[in-house]
Amino acid sequence: MQSGSVTTPFGRRSISLAHVRGQMRTADIKSGKSVDKWKVFRDACEARAVLGVQDRALAVLDALLTFYPESELSEDRGLVVFPSNGQLSVRAHGIAGTTLRRHLAALVEAGLIQRKDSANGKRYARKGNAGTIEEAFGFSLAPLLARAEELAHLAQKIAAERRRFRATKEALSICRRDVRKLLTAAMEEGAAGDWGRIEDMFLELTGRIPRTPTTADIEPILEEMQMLRDEIINRLEIQENSENMDSNAVQNGCHIQNSNTESIHELEPSSRKEQGAKPSPNIRPVRETIKAFPLGMVLQACPQIRDYGPNGAIESWRDLLSAAVVVRSMLGVSPSAYEEACGVLGAENAAAVMACILERGGHINSAGGYLRDLTRKAERGEFSLGPMLMALMRQSSSLKAS
Repeated sequence: MQSGSVTTPFGRRSISLAHVRGQMRTADIKSGKSVDKWKVFRDACEARAVLGVQDRALAVLDALLTFYPESELSEDRGLVVFPSNGQLSVRAHGIAGTTLRRHLAALVEAGLIQRKDSANGKRYARKGNAGTIEEAFGFSLAPLLARAEELAHLAQKIAAERRRFRATKEALSICRRDVRKLLTAAMEEGAAGDWGRIEDMFLELTGRIPRTPTTADIEPILEEMQMLRDEIINRLEIQENSENMDSNAVQNGCHIQNSNTESIHELEPSSRKEQGAKPSPNIRPVRETIKAFPLGMVLQACPQIRDYGPNGAIESWRDLLSAAVVVRSMLGVSPSAYEEACGVLGAENAAAVMACILERGGHINSAGGYLRDLTRKAERGEFSLGPMLMALMRQSSSLKAS
């Protein structure tokens, strides 16, 4: 079935299948049905990509709705508005006449409005003796009333798809960052494995991400990226478990060789005291875990560290730990020096120290040597992070005041 055309008093106008379907919809409007006109408009705006209308066309629809005096569309109150092109142009923010006519045609084609033409092609209303409108000629808003549920469903579907896209894109960003950090850590630590090949796979995956991706583009890449992350974690865990087993085997060998049941390595401290045994000089006393300072205090004293957090922000201790790893590499601090600091100070405090070193970067010649020196002082109980943070906070306050 092909589109036909009819001749009207003001020209030859084509009638498409969309027009016919629109007329059939409006003919089936249930008696007494009404709907909030602005809710329908918002749904139409949400579904504009599916409807195939541009933002300017929706601006014209918005202007048409302002000529409808009621807040709810209802067949009982009439559904035809009849502004002149001049009036419509003013409410559509001064849109040009030719552009206005083009967007009105687009709204008709999309099935959002219908034309109700008079004999002379003009738009007007005929009133009865009581002053009420008996018949009007112009643009009918009946399609919006008839399609209210359909437009609402389309809007909900598109909103759900948008949420799905955002969640998928965020998951890909996080997974991509995790893989990059794991690869960097594995290479810097000298972990056994073909990390060059794995990095090539990572770069190939990231290269497949389009400039303007869709959910369908991202989902398969996310699945492969998650598999790559799992593979890296499995390799590192296998290696760590192997190293732990080797370490345990060495320790078990030492225990087997030592047949003295009263060995200092096997007795509790209280037992050694009771039996008069002297503590071994090679055994360090167990340190208490150093309590971490509040994250807000660290960020107030060291604002520069925020730039190295995920997406340029730090919202949690996890973000600070990630930023500290980036800063450590940037400042040339060796992984072993940072690991030693984490073991002595705790991961949170070690990250805070890296933030302080970053903040005082202009006054420190060797960040790695400085960190090792602070770690040794902390082992002897000669270093506390608090005074360093307080000094930086005072420095920051004085700079703001000046």
